[in-house]
Amino acid sequence: MRRADRLFQIIQILRRGSRPVTADAIAAELETSKRTVYRDIADLIGQRVPIRGEAGVGYVLEGGFDLPPLMLTADEVEVAVLGAQWVATRGDAALAKAAQDLVAKIGAAVPEHLRPLILDPAVRSHGGWDKAEDKMDMARARAAIHAGQKVWLRYADEQGRETERTIWPFAVGYLDAVRLLVAWCELRADFRTFRTDRVVEARFLDERYPERPGILRARWRKAMNRQPYPA
Repeated sequence: MRRADRLFQIIQILRRGSRPVTADAIAAELETSKRTVYRDIADLIGQRVPIRGEAGVGYVLEGGFDLPPLMLTADEVEVAVLGAQWVATRGDAALAKAAQDLVAKIGAAVPEHLRPLILDPAVRSHGGWDKAEDKMDMARARAAIHAGQKVWLRYADEQGRETERTIWPFAVGYLDAVRLLVAWCELRADFRTFRTDRVVEARFLDERYPERPGILRARWRKAMNRQPYPA
């Protein structure tokens, strides 16, 4: 992680926390050392970022830092909060954390009269569905999509029959209880969807596939009028 990105992430961690956050906790989340965290916090304080606290106790970010009020309507704020709630209960761990960061960032940026819509929202996304467990690293799957890289799968269908195949992933579909990895399948020479809870094994390959992810998504959307794609 670049130093500039790490400094920004420290600010985000402090912004979303309601209590002092220790250097240990920050270091664990950023996968760095406490010594680096202490140095980075000292640098941020030197840049007049309003951080209070001390080593061994924890750090807090004082209110009113850096972001000007966003020009959002009350409806737009509620849309953002509702969407973040949905992602926090149905996305992978990285997306769930990003959803929390988003709400904290909006809460710090909107005018005071809109803040109750975030602190005590009237809109709710139900999180009680029995969500199937992802059997592959979804953060790495999304990274493979962004990079246009192939993934090797050992996959079980609904009868438990296993196949091995190399796919070109280009989208993730988030349903109430399951996630679907949408890809071009080299084995079937066609588009296929794969339930992430039925993946037996996944290997993320360095090899890039020949098409751009955006082109595959456009071709797939055109093909959606055909019959559903079996695994």
